[in-house]
Amino acid sequence: MLHLKVVTGNALYAEKCAKLLRESEIRFAGILDKDGKLISGGFKEGLVPYEGDETKLQSFFDFVSKASIRKEFDESLGPINYIAARRDKAVLVSFPFPITQILLLISAEPTVNIENLAKKVVEIFTDVN
Repeated sequence: MLHLKVVTGNALYAEKCAKLLRESEIRFAGILDKDGKLISGGFKEGLVPYEGDETKLQSFFDFVSKASIRKEFDESLGPINYIAARRDKAVLVSFPFPITQILLLISAEPTVNIENLAKKVVEIFTDVN
């Protein structure tokens, strides 16, 4: 299961997750390893998670990790950039990093614009400064 306390982990990932958590609509930003263990990030400070958030995030991680490793459409359609699920109470988005075999998992408010969120993630995770 996910450990949903804030984890500092890798300093670079912790900094990038902290930047994402400054966005008003983001509730959770975490880097998970291939086993589903939270290695950096967590819930926004002071946020009260919805009941069952841990289970929902773990279930979503299980689903996207299986989908992310499937490669049968990579040649014709290109690799997966992100996988999103819009629910009534939250939006869940995952961004696989295939080379390092980690995954960025984000939970956001249902009002979030997924495309704008994806652009923000790319901006933060490709920032070399």
